[in-house]
Amino acid sequence: MINRNVWAEIDLAAVSHNVGQLKKLLRPECLLMAVVKANAYGHGMIEVSGRALKEGADFLGVARISEAIRLREGYIDAPVLIFGYTDPEYAATLINYDLTQTVYAFEHAKRLSDMARQLGGKIKIHLKVDTGMGRLGILPCELNPPEFQGKFLGSAIREVEMIARLPGIKLEGIYTHFATADHPDKTFALRQFELFDLFIAEIKKCGIEIKIKHAANSAAIIEMPQTHMDMVRAGISVYGIYPSDSTDRTKISLKPVMALKSRVIHVKRVNAGFSVSYGAAARTGRPTAIATVAIGYADGFNRQLSSAGRMLVNGASAPVIGRVCMDQTMIDVGDAREALVGDEVVVIGTQGVQSIGVDEIAHKIHTISYEVLTGVSDRVQRIYSA
Repeated sequence: MINRNVWAEIDLAAVSHNVGQLKKLLRPECLLMAVVKANAYGHGMIEVSGRALKEGADFLGVARISEAIRLREGYIDAPVLIFGYTDPEYAATLINYDLTQTVYAFEHAKRLSDMARQLGGKIKIHLKVDTGMGRLGILPCELNPPEFQGKFLGSAIREVEMIARLPGIKLEGIYTHFATADHPDKTFALRQFELFDLFIAEIKKCGIEIKIKHAANSAAIIEMPQTHMDMVRAGISVYGIYPSDSTDRTKISLKPVMALKSRVIHVKRVNAGFSVSYGAAARTGRPTAIATVAIGYADGFNRQLSSAGRMLVNGASAPVIGRVCMDQTMIDVGDAREALVGDEVVVIGTQGVQSIGVDEIAHKIHTISYEVLTGVSDRVQRIYSA
């Protein structure tokens, strides 16, 4: 059933544009991974994956095996890398669905190897190296000193050697993840890349050749071309959002993919001093009109936007008044052309000459654009356009 009161418009033509822009920054032989975890950052995993692959993406990235299964069941047959942990009990699924698993410890790799041997198959893996993110990955060296001391941990080299020798495992790739590539100062990110590059050279001395090496995320794709290696991983940029305010926007032109919209479902004229929403803390400062909009925090319109956010109605900006409720939010439409029940309300996107971007909302609630996008709940219908 269509919910005509709150919906997200997903512009797949914008995905095409963004993938094309990203590919222009790459060498012809460099592979492009489109990261589609978290339901493609809230945009729709199957639809975005299909469009990104059509426009030249070579690989897809997800966080969990459940997401990878969803891709396969959605008839997506491109290579898929799972970034997070997968229990070896799902080895048969990894093999049967031809999925690639991230490994960052010998014990995990050994258990996957044992299961693959029992099943008579092979599991493709990418090895994760922690060069400073501090999340997942083999530690190649002591990371505390401010400068690399030129000495890798023998235990790290031996661990990679042991993983590479395991039967039932195909070591196809190796990667790291930048912690500060979206910062103006690239010193730490460049140090991470140096460590990663030198570690790869070190394991190569042991006769270990790895086909696909990757490090660059969206920020590094745009501003650190020296980190592109054999493949890059594009996440937030696929969806038309720049990684941070400091990203150089002259290097690439991105188009937002999602617009979030709702409708006015009630309008009332009120006097000055009229209280609005829970707590009765918000009061009108003048005679005005209050419109109730059919979107609330259960849809992804964050409660921190209470008396702080705004929406667009009839081409005018209308401030949120009072607390955001689970299913509705009130806005002051006194400065808008007379608002009527059924009028379209833009929560994220453009109406006339006015726009509300994801970054604006993120700043107001002291978070990042990633959380705003992935916070748009499943009960909000996605409507796709070509």
